[in-house]
Formats: sequence, structure tokens, C-alpha cells
Amino acid sequence: MDGLEKATLRVKEFRKRKQLILDTALRLFLQQDEDRVTVEIIADAVGIGKGTIYKHFTSKQEMYVLLLIRYEEELAEILQPVHPDDDKDCLVRAYFQFRMADPARYALFDRLEKKCAQDGSLTRLIERLHDLRESNVLQLEKVIKARISEGKLADVSPSFHIAAAWALVHGAVGLCSSGFYKDRIENKDEFFNFLMDLAVWMGSRSRLKTCEEAEMV
Repeated sequence: MDGLEKATLRVKEFRKRKQLILDTALRLFLQQDEDRVTVEIIADAVGIGKGTIYKHFTSKQEMYVLLLIRYEEELAEILQPVHPDDDKDCLVRAYFQFRMADPARYALFDRLEKKCAQDGSLTRLIERLHDLRESNVLQLEKVIKARISEGKLADVSPSFHIAAAWALVHGAVGLCSSGFYKDRIENKDEFFNFLMDLAVWMGSRSRLKTCEEAEMV
């Protein structure tokens, strides 16, 4: 094996170990309160020394942001291939399935983002996260504008439709983590499917028009 092959192998091993650390950290953050998960705990779970962690990450907070970026990248893989002429209802369902596939992960990432927002050392990574999210939002807006032009959605700012969808997901996650309400949702899969139906229905121009006409009677 020549020098170039060895260097390539080392890079691959470095990236593979970095991915393993992130995967392990995410699992531990979900199993425990993330504030209780130390770098030492992550290192022990991976089977490496604490110092090796710092060869990949400057801090646990950097892991937080990189996990958030990976989450948005996963969403981008769903959104970016979609053309405005494609089936919009399927896209809405895909978006909700992605967000609601793991409510605990969604709730974790919401907490992590709040913890990282004011950390000046993470500015570049936060900017990368926001750029990626902006790209996802722009893709959603293209699809929404197409549905508005078809007369299928209410002719309001696309940001209204996106914010309404986000609020529905956010509220659903809150219900799932509520000690009072989560026990009253007998079938969570059926509940999530019901929410997806609501999401497809939500903002429908014909539905809103019917409601407005009913109010005028």
C-alpha cells in the first residue's frame, strides 16, 4: 500500500469514527438528559479515549449543531428532488412523516438548537444550518406557490402555510411528551395519520372558502 492509499484509508477511518461518535451521542442524548451526557460518557460508549473525541469535535455543543445539520440534510434529501409539478399532497405527507417519525428526536433537536443559539464559537456552523434550512424552506415555497397558482391553496404568503405546518408538528410533539395527553392518545400511528390528513387539508382554498361562506350565513 503506497502513501496515497494509506492517507485515503486514514481519512475514511477518521470520517467513519466521527460518524460513529455522532450516532452514539445521539443515542445517548435520546436515552438520557443530554445535559447529563458528558464527553467521557460518549467516549466510553464508543470505546475510545476522551482525547480522541476532541480530535473530531471542539465541544459537545459542536456535536449538537452537527446533529441539527444532519437532520436538515435528511429533510433536504426528501424535498430537493421534488418538482413543483409533482404530487404536492405526497410531499406534505412525506414532510410530516419525516418530522413525526421520531417525536423524541424532534423534541431533542428543538432543545439543542436553543442551547446553541447564543454560543459565539458555533457561529459558522449555525450559519451553515440556517443556510441549509433556508434552502429547504425555498423548496417548500416553490411547491406551495404552485398549489396556490392552481387554486388549491389559499392565496396567502407561502410562509403562512409553512408556519402553520410547523405549528402542527410542534404541537403534536408537545402532546406526545405531555404527561397528561400522551396517555390519552390510544393509537399514536393513527393519530399521526390523522394529523397528516389535517396537514393536507389545512390551507385548502376550497375548504377556507366554504368556512367563509358558512360564517356569512
